[in-house]
Amino acid sequence: MNFLKKLFKNSEKLKNEEIKNQKVSLSLDDSFVHNFIKHGGKFLYCHKKEDVTSNIQNIIKENNWETISYKNKNLAKLISSIDIKTESDFNKNIPFFTTCEQLISQNGSILFSSNQIGDKRISSLTNDFIVFATTSQIVKNMGESLTGIRVKHKDNLPTNITSIKNYGNNNEDDFMNYGNNNSKNLYLLLLENL
Repeated sequence: MNFLKKLFKNSEKLKNEEIKNQKVSLSLDDSFVHNFIKHGGKFLYCHKKEDVTSNIQNIIKENNWETISYKNKNLAKLISSIDIKTESDFNKNIPFFTTCEQLISQNGSILFSSNQIGDKRISSLTNDFIVFATTSQIVKNMGESLTGIRVKHKDNLPTNITSIKNYGNNNEDDFMNYGNNNSKNLYLLLLENL
């Protein structure tokens, strides 16, 4: 009997692995969300700007954060009604509220540039990020993302282009990530604008 139990148990494991590894055809935004969550990101969909503010409040409350930092002055408007201390400079010990350049569907990563993080390396910034983005920022792959940056900022191309694709404690053994410990506790507030 033990032999049959082991055989069926192994068969069930193989079946589950097969299902996990099946290719799925998803729309661009669904594919991004799927890959983002698969890598440990926390995703919050927002229909309107009021949802963004409400979700920020909930994130702050959930994590017992007392202060939040930001660099983008437009984001200050979104958090002005929230009862929290703010800093307008980078601080490794304080959660960072920011925008991004693009959301890359292919691998669920978020692309940043000097427009968001200045000359800082992602690894030197706080572990806690809240990123505000819109559905129009979702692109298929890194090539489209870089083209989008070039078109959007044609007169003043940003520098320090980098991405985060590991969120939380995702310790993937990926050769391309060797020495690149950019894993962050990241919340994405995605506002529908299409």
